[in-house]
Amino acid sequence: MRRRTCDALIIGSGPAGLAAAVEARRSGAERVLVIERNPEPGGILPQCIHNGFGVRVFGADLTGPEYAARWIAEAEAAGAEIVTDTMVLALEPGPAAVVVGPKGGLARITAGALVLAMGCRERPRGALAIPGTRPAGVYTAGAAQRLVNVEGYMPGRRFAILGSGDIGMIMARRLTLEGGEVVGMFEILPAVSGLRRNLVQCVRDFDIPLHLCTTVTEVVGAERVEAVITSQVDERWRPIPGTERTWPCDTLLLSVGLIPENELSRMAGVALDERTGGPLVDEGMATSVPGVFAAGNVVHVYDLVDDVTASALRAGRFAAAYARDGAGAPGDAVRVEAGAHVHHVVPQRVHLGRLAEEAIPLQFRVRTPLERAVHAEVRVGGETLLARRQRYVRPSEMVTLSLQPEHAQAIAGADALEVCITVEPDH
Repeated sequence: MRRRTCDALIIGSGPAGLAAAVEARRSGAERVLVIERNPEPGGILPQCIHNGFGVRVFGADLTGPEYAARWIAEAEAAGAEIVTDTMVLALEPGPAAVVVGPKGGLARITAGALVLAMGCRERPRGALAIPGTRPAGVYTAGAAQRLVNVEGYMPGRRFAILGSGDIGMIMARRLTLEGGEVVGMFEILPAVSGLRRNLVQCVRDFDIPLHLCTTVTEVVGAERVEAVITSQVDERWRPIPGTERTWPCDTLLLSVGLIPENELSRMAGVALDERTGGPLVDEGMATSVPGVFAAGNVVHVYDLVDDVTASALRAGRFAAAYARDGAGAPGDAVRVEAGAHVHHVVPQRVHLGRLAEEAIPLQFRVRTPLERAVHAEVRVGGETLLARRQRYVRPSEMVTLSLQPEHAQAIAGADALEVCITVEPDH
């Protein structure tokens, strides 16, 4: 087994991994190594040929491949080494990783700091328990996206889409542009689970039939999908008898949510948040294991690639500092908890010493849509520390509140911060 060392080892070369590598080099890490299991760097970005990437980071409206190309160029210019076609077999204390690939063979890499940037994956059919046969023609939306945009292959001609995640809505438009027919998009919730801009630009602008409070209750077909049967659901998401409807189609796409990819995180012994499915992190994206950091969709699923990049820049900066000094964040840590109407908050703890030096963003999602004026608040001991009025909040759109250095004194001595939503009373 070959042995290597580096200052910062980054697993994954998607938008998070690339940005973390660049920032680690800028922050003084001399040897930065990025491990990627795919033949090319960029993660999911090469198959995302639609625009909307990089407006905040680069001030330009880029496609996914263009956004990846910019970060790959920056990583290479910064001196980071990207090794593709290489799989991580194990993570060990140190931190260290055992990897294997056709170029370097089997190797053990010991690092001053490790950044987990594996991204997320889609929920497959097996996680949904849809009754019916198991014919060909059932794909996740991301798998269909790669087939169409990278491989140049149309997986079908007449499509039903279960779920209204962003990839599903984007693929509804893409398939229509390629000459396919989308017979309907079926969402079990009373509102779409993706961004409003995709609802407008991909669904409404292309006249895609959208059926809310509806789900697929059976897949029909022997060798190939022949139809799907849908039913409306009640307030507890149970199919309502008598509402069944048959939709002839040859392909079913699943766009029913993304899950942080955390098998390696578990292997490293990192504590996970049961709400996000990702690591518990502090404001520097440090996990519960010293020297191990996490960034991007492996922590929780972001709306925009610009936010993925922002988290990775923090991870890269603090990973480089840890590799150099071997010390954690300064000051006592305060827990950050989800309060009324809030599903989860990231980061889950904040160090007062670091807050006294710089602003710290708190990012969260709500449990259910609230379509009237509300207040997003941070509270300490029941008292409001920070508040901002919102026109509405939705689970599909992340909300950010930023703690400022002047808040550090008010937080000192507290056990926890509470992030919550208050609803204005009707007038």
